[in-house]
Amino acid sequence: MAGFIPGRAGRGAAELDLAEHKSWHNYLATVLRMSTVLNRELTDSHQLSLADVRLLDLLEHAPTGSVQMGNLAEALALLPSRLTRQIKRLENRGLVLREASPHDRRCVVATITDMGRTLVEQTMITYANAVRTHFLGPLTSPQIAAMAVTCRQMGDALKPSEGRER
Repeated sequence: MAGFIPGRAGRGAAELDLAEHKSWHNYLATVLRMSTVLNRELTDSHQLSLADVRLLDLLEHAPTGSVQMGNLAEALALLPSRLTRQIKRLENRGLVLREASPHDRRCVVATITDMGRTLVEQTMITYANAVRTHFLGPLTSPQIAAMAVTCRQMGDALKPSEGRER
């Protein structure tokens, strides 16, 4: 892929230098491997994907246990159709309910059920153990703190600015 291979003669300004390439490659490889490990452990133990756990965790931490579907799609960076399919799967398992908002009948909200709360509590133990073992385990406390700051800075830079179109 042009712009991705480090160290080629005649590099243009748009290509990554060796340090940039190594940094990006290591980050991407780690994210992909960690996602694979988490998905495998969550699916094996709870029959939930990492995406399902993220969704249930958002609902669990919402003050009312409910979130409007549009806000949920935005928070999870999902297309509405993808979120609808995911909610339907979780709804079929009795983990969430989908209904018209009591405040605005034009809006649909997803609500975590008692069964969903119980399962997400159990799942978060598996999740935390996997993160501690596979992601944080090889790091020192100062490296963990630096990782937190670095990832927050990158995440903040990716958030849309007020008034700027996405």
